[in-house]
Amino acid sequence: MVQRELVVTTRAGIHTRPAATIVNVANRFESDLFFERGTIKINGKSIMGIITLGATYQTSLTMICEGKDEEELADAIEALFINRFEE
Repeated sequence: MVQRELVVTTRAGIHTRPAATIVNVANRFESDLFFERGTIKINGKSIMGIITLGATYQTSLTMICEGKDEEELADAIEALFINRFEE
């Protein structure tokens, strides 16, 4: 299991387009992806799940990856956050 803290750095937060980008990248990997915010834990391969987090600017999320390519998945998702979801 790989766990990392990520911060949303885009002013608009995570809306539909960034959520879709996360899901598209995550689906390239076999490992499971989850995000936690407080007591909420969602499937990171679900657009609706990601949107329900209500992740606005400067929101901190815990990313959890589990599976045989978990490290690669974690690196790819972290890169999206660093690159502001390629927007």
